[in-house]
Amino acid sequence: MLRELKTFIAVARYGTFAAAGMHIGLTQSAVSAQIRNLEQALGIRLFDRTGRQALLNAAGQRALPMAREMLETFSRMAVSDDVSEYRGELRIGAVATAQTGLLPQALVRLRQQAPLLEPKLVPGVSLNLLSQVDTGEVDLAILIKPPFELPKELSAQVIRREPFVLIVPADLDGDDPLQLLTEHPHVRYDRNSFGGR
Repeated sequence: MLRELKTFIAVARYGTFAAAGMHIGLTQSAVSAQIRNLEQALGIRLFDRTGRQALLNAAGQRALPMAREMLETFSRMAVSDDVSEYRGELRIGAVATAQTGLLPQALVRLRQQAPLLEPKLVPGVSLNLLSQVDTGEVDLAILIKPPFELPKELSAQVIRREPFVLIVPADLDGDDPLQLLTEHPHVRYDRNSFGGR
């Protein structure tokens, strides 16, 4: 029944059987069959189907947090309390500054503490990395904090705060950053990135 619960969560998240199937690697008919199995096992309908959309009804809204909790509990059963026993691949997304800053030392410590774990670095920009965590393509990502709320399924932890600085030639007069930027040519942070905003 675990795969049905995963499918239920995906449909609740993506809003249609087709979209859920695309994200979890199933056909629309397979998604439909799994939801039907789950609803039959529970004896309740979980979705109101309107056209192509599948909207959680009251029973589905009540069941969703319990389904998430059940899957989290199941996944914790296989995890040892001993970090040295962690094994498998850990896909870590990281922005460029993290790749050359805090990540190298962290990877050395990870290798020492969990020698059976295989970290795989996935470089990228914050928005893309956030999307990859959201879809499960990477397990975690080190990125610039987004200027919006994260989906409920994701959590964030601040690991470092860094100030923005303006670097100018030593012989340039003035100390007002806004005036210097107005009066002199400069390289600007990309406006499309979280940091640039």
